[in-house]
Amino acid sequence: VDFDHDAEDKLLTAICYPHSNLPEQQIAKRVRSMGAAERLALIRAYVGERDNRRHKPGRAFERVDYRFDVLSDYGAFRDMQRHRMLTIDWQRLTPNHGYVRPELIDDAGMADVFDDAMARSAALYDAMKDEFPEQASYAVSMAYRLRYSMQFNAREAIHMLELRSSTQGHPAYRRIALEMHRLIGEQAGHTAVAEAMNHITHAAPELERLEAERRAESRRGS
Repeated sequence: VDFDHDAEDKLLTAICYPHSNLPEQQIAKRVRSMGAAERLALIRAYVGERDNRRHKPGRAFERVDYRFDVLSDYGAFRDMQRHRMLTIDWQRLTPNHGYVRPELIDDAGMADVFDDAMARSAALYDAMKDEFPEQASYAVSMAYRLRYSMQFNAREAIHMLELRSSTQGHPAYRRIALEMHRLIGEQAGHTAVAEAMNHITHAAPELERLEAERRAESRRGS
């Protein structure tokens, strides 16, 4: 919902700053005169090879900020909430945004049982909300959706989105990470920042998680 429109200028200025004795404003002026090829080459050189996702780009990426408005199931929110280097705020958990029923529930023929459990959760919330508005959220299943905002810089984005898009991750938060990566590159137009996240896997979240579980099961059986 919000991003730095001059992100690339800020990033390049921050990259050059510790290697110069000029004031930041003069560096920024020089950056604005660079051609597209020179700008991209400088950012790529700064990022380096990054053989694995633990090789983090430098602090210049902290000059670029993003803000997202997210609607996901409460379980995915709890995983995204664990990251400390960001600002996160959320609305009250209610049944009002509906819930997410995993495909595995359908595959197991348990859709009716699952839906019944969600209905009972919503009914208990409705019975509690007037007299106990703060406590009523505890009656809401983690499958129900919650709306929340996340704000973080590009350096944290690289760490968080690469981690949360990994093949071992849950499909729910993998979708969030992959969509954020897409929006950074396409909607914000920050292609150099998106390119720096070169350890993101865009394969189907459900299939990757299934394959990871199969490999784990194979190791346990060997």
